[in-house]
Amino acid sequence: MYERVGGAAWFEALTTRFYDAVETDPVLRPLYSDDLATARDHLCGFLIQYWGGPTDYSDARGHPRLRMRHVGFAIGAAERDAWFGHMSDAVRAAQLDPADELEMLGYFANAATHMINTDGSR
Repeated sequence: MYERVGGAAWFEALTTRFYDAVETDPVLRPLYSDDLATARDHLCGFLIQYWGGPTDYSDARGHPRLRMRHVGFAIGAAERDAWFGHMSDAVRAAQLDPADELEMLGYFANAATHMINTDGSR
């Protein structure tokens, strides 16, 4: 996938589109620090590696351990839906081959659901 979509530049553009939306999202923005650059860089590096690019992310940060890295944030259905909505929009804006788009959206839907760690009552 990494090669098919255009390499690192494609993932950089994807994460920029995604975080541009997060910047003004009332559900997600409070979960992030003031500066979104670090989060963007981490997500971009992870996605590059996950989709077949260089392993710079794990070389620098170790195993992704996604649930562990997100356990400190209350992620319920609203957060999952907002995250997946923005990521879906960012993926669709790239106008990928339909099969590649479907594969990416499937991964992001599953990953977002996997991050849920609260029922929203806390």
